[in-house]
Amino acid sequence: MRSFVFLIIMLIALGCKSDVQPKPNAYLRLDYPAPAYLNFAKKEYPFTFQYSSKAKIIKKKRFWLDVYYPELNATVVLSYAPVQDNLNLLFKDAEKLTFKHMIKADDIQAVPYENSESKVFGKMFEVYGDAATQIQFHATDSVKNFMTGALYFYAKPNYDSIMPAVHYLKNDMIRLMETLEWKELD
Repeated sequence: MRSFVFLIIMLIALGCKSDVQPKPNAYLRLDYPAPAYLNFAKKEYPFTFQYSSKAKIIKKKRFWLDVYYPELNATVVLSYAPVQDNLNLLFKDAEKLTFKHMIKADDIQAVPYENSESKVFGKMFEVYGDAATQIQFHATDSVKNFMTGALYFYAKPNYDSIMPAVHYLKNDMIRLMETLEWKELD
């Protein structure tokens, strides 16, 4: 009788459990603010451009800047060099930096850029995969000015995790290139 009562209690206890239901897919919701842009136009710099109001400009060595995004823990590193019969070398150095990431990258896509009116010619690279930098560009007027930019996150590269932020910052970098203008120094 005891085993019969125990069997009944066990059946009731096990029978009351509901079936395991699969959980629905959860998606991380990241809300980024609509972009608003500021002008970077300092008389001591040979260029001007627009950058996000969510970023801070940090001056580095001569004509080099960091466009720092504190909320995203990311920086676009901008470096400038005057062209002095060394344009091919500047291109090689810029693209060498990009293609150093082939070891970790799944793919690298290049998109040429040209603005004849502002005399800005360049290329933007998107690096897919767990590389140290996901977006890079170079721009020049082919005569006097050359600039490179590279996006870095202060985190271990995990492309799946930072992909939404990469896409958001890519738009800012495109805006920077589209508004880049060269100027003569006084």
